[in-house]
Order: sequence, then C-alpha cells, then structure tokens
Amino acid sequence: MAEEKKRTGRHTLNMEEREKVRIGGVLEVLSFDEEGIMMETTCGLLMLKGAGMHIGKLDLDAGDVIVDGSIDSVTYSDGTLAEKHSILGKLFR
Repeated sequence: MAEEKKRTGRHTLNMEEREKVRIGGVLEVLSFDEEGIMMETTCGLLMLKGAGMHIGKLDLDAGDVIVDGSIDSVTYSDGTLAEKHSILGKLFR
C-alpha cells in the first residue's frame, strides 16, 4: 500500500535541444554518472543515457531534477526492487 501511495502524483519531463532535461515527480535518484542516470519517478523507473551528463539541480522534497549534457535516450520501465538491480546492471555495462 505504501508503494501505491508513493506512485501517485504528477510526473513531467521537458527536454530542450537534447541538452537539458527538467523532470518533475522524481522520488529518488538511484544512480548517476556522466553516461547514465537512473531515477524512480511517480510513473516508474526513468533511465537517461548520454555523454557528459550531470545533475544541475536536485530537489527531492519538491521532486524536481534538472540534468545537463548530451542526452541520447530516455527510457521508462515499470519494475520491482529486484528488477531495479537487473536494469541497473544493464544500464551501466
């Protein structure tokens, strides 16, 4: 039941020129480096892949994240905690 409550709320994603992404509805940043960022949102897992990426703003109280860098892909996944670890391994191979 706590998981269901956690998944409610508004999620937004706004990308500018594949160089800046503003994301709302972020619950947790699970991992990040210059080539990939994985976060849990109210709509499931969100994975960003690219190059030279960094988190310009992180406000988990408000659920807002801004990512700068070259964005190559944006992928959503619905998953459980066990699947997160599997997806994380695939993301950063």
